[in-house]
Amino acid sequence: MNDSEKIVCKPTPWFLLRALVMLAMFGVFAVLFYRDGNIGYRRQNATYYLREAFIKADQEFKAKGESLTPADWRKYAEQQPVEFIWKGKGQDGSVLPPEVQPGMKWPEPLRDAEAMKANPQWQRRWEEFSAKWPAWKMDSIPPHEPFEAGKIREQWIVFGICAALAALAAYFLLRTIGRSIVVDGEALYVPGGKRIPFADLKRLDLRKWETKGLAFADYSGSAGSGRVRIDGLTYGGFKKEQGEPAEQLMKHLRARFSGEVIEYAPVSSGEVDSPAGTD
Repeated sequence: MNDSEKIVCKPTPWFLLRALVMLAMFGVFAVLFYRDGNIGYRRQNATYYLREAFIKADQEFKAKGESLTPADWRKYAEQQPVEFIWKGKGQDGSVLPPEVQPGMKWPEPLRDAEAMKANPQWQRRWEEFSAKWPAWKMDSIPPHEPFEAGKIREQWIVFGICAALAALAAYFLLRTIGRSIVVDGEALYVPGGKRIPFADLKRLDLRKWETKGLAFADYSGSAGSGRVRIDGLTYGGFKKEQGEPAEQLMKHLRARFSGEVIEYAPVSSGEVDSPAGTD
């Protein structure tokens, strides 16, 4: 590479920041959806059903607890299952965490008649219970209704999409961060390191350069044949305080280019203002 007239356009901070933001955004979404799909919705379901058990136990204790001895109430309560049934669809352990499964009986606070008499408000008993059990600490306010298996699957699907997008953003970031576009006195070097001598360049398409910072160069010769993309927004940039590296690279390239140039022809003010059909 001839270093005497070399211009190097490295990845712009704008591109790197955008890639990092996308990576962080999709990464955070992936974590959130993974948590809900893996255990979050299941734990909320457990909260819903256990709270319903507290409400039912309170109703039954008021109806029959006063007529039973504490021992009789305990014997009765120990046989009562937590009803994990939603809209008549039966019980599905897959929508529940491992420690809360169909067949579970009323928890200990609902078996102690003396404690229920001393603390007659089921809401307070529920708040005390949910703050201590199980180890992951339930939210005392459950969802309006439990989440079906289909809702949990949706979280996994969206997690997969977000994880794929995060991986894609990471791929483009890592692939681009070490690349550059370079021109010297002899050739154009595109991202990836391919060297294209100026003599091989046949056509330069600049129709998107002014609006999007994109140019396309067709080549054929010792470097093979094909088309390369010159992205000025990703490599070099157009900031005046930095000397407009991408624009300088294009000027350098055009000064040594002898093939066909495609660009939009400027429209004169006379052509714009002249009424149609007049001479």
